[in-house]
Amino acid sequence: MLILRLILVVVTLMLILSGGMYIFTRQRHYLKFAWQTVRFTVLLLLIFGLLFVLERYVLVGWLVLL
Repeated sequence: MLILRLILVVVTLMLILSGGMYIFTRQRHYLKFAWQTVRFTVLLLLIFGLLFVLERYVLVGWLVLL
């Protein structure tokens, strides 16, 4: 869970910085970078969530059957 918090802090800082750079420079590639960062973060969180569910329910349930 510590690594997820660290990732979320870094992503939040990246989004704030890219939003600030867009406001100051009006260059659209900063918005594109922010959107790619959001998509990657959502994908990463979905993968971590799937692994959590897999560990929590499937593997523990498998041990009960054995």
